Amino acid sequence: MRFYIKLISPIIFVLVWEILAILINNAFILPRVGPILEVLIHPFVDIQGSGSLVENAAISLERVTTGFLLGALVAIPVGVMMGRFSMLDQLVDPLIQLLRPIPPIAWIPLALAWFKIGFASIVFIIFIGALFPILLNTIDGVKRVNKTWIEASTMFGATELQTLGKVILPASMPTIWTGLRVGFGIAWMSVVAAEMLPGTSSGLGYLIIYSYNFGQLQVTVAGMVVIGLIGLFVDTLLRSVEKREFAWQGQER
Repeated sequence: MRFYIKLISPIIFVLVWEILAILINNAFILPRVGPILEVLIHPFVDIQGSGSLVENAAISLERVTTGFLLGALVAIPVGVMMGRFSMLDQLVDPLIQLLRPIPPIAWIPLALAWFKIGFASIVFIIFIGALFPILLNTIDGVKRVNKTWIEASTMFGATELQTLGKVILPASMPTIWTGLRVGFGIAWMSVVAAEMLPGTSSGLGYLIIYSYNFGQLQVTVAGMVVIGLIGLFVDTLLRSVEKREFAWQGQER
């Protein structure tokens, strides 16, 4: 029953969209649902020389995966160290709080200056988008680890490295995993925006702006739908892992 309940709001949204599209009667402002579905049910068809939905989605996923993994590889170790050692936290935290509010898109001019237009500049923007949510959640997760557990491991002769690997990291993983979920969401939004830059020639963001420039709003909306579906799929996957692996997180830590 719950599955059907979740379908109610999307169905209502589609119905309202279709009614408004009929009333407006202008495909260049609001395309009808039929043409949008026509694009979606033929995901392998080339769209005006810009590639198919599947091809552009695969390119976007490659970029976002690279930037996201780089962000995680930097954020998790740094976050663990900052959460564990208060002196390091006090030293680095002001810089993080200064840079954190800057939107990833604001880094585009510097990305272009440093890496030019291409894969590296897009990955850098994604990296920035993923970095801070993962970093802040890692710091918070490490700080929330039950101090008794750490003291007990020290009493039993565990080294600092053993304490990190056997106590701190496992105990903080639920919070770190939340940071990964949030980080991927921001990374996914960042890649789409970065792909709309002049000079970009592939990806879902490129396909959306390219189609808009040619007045093909049904393709633009279809691209937006694909972006939403991929984001939903990945977040659902991450949440399922969270529920399965970290069911204990509500217990005493």
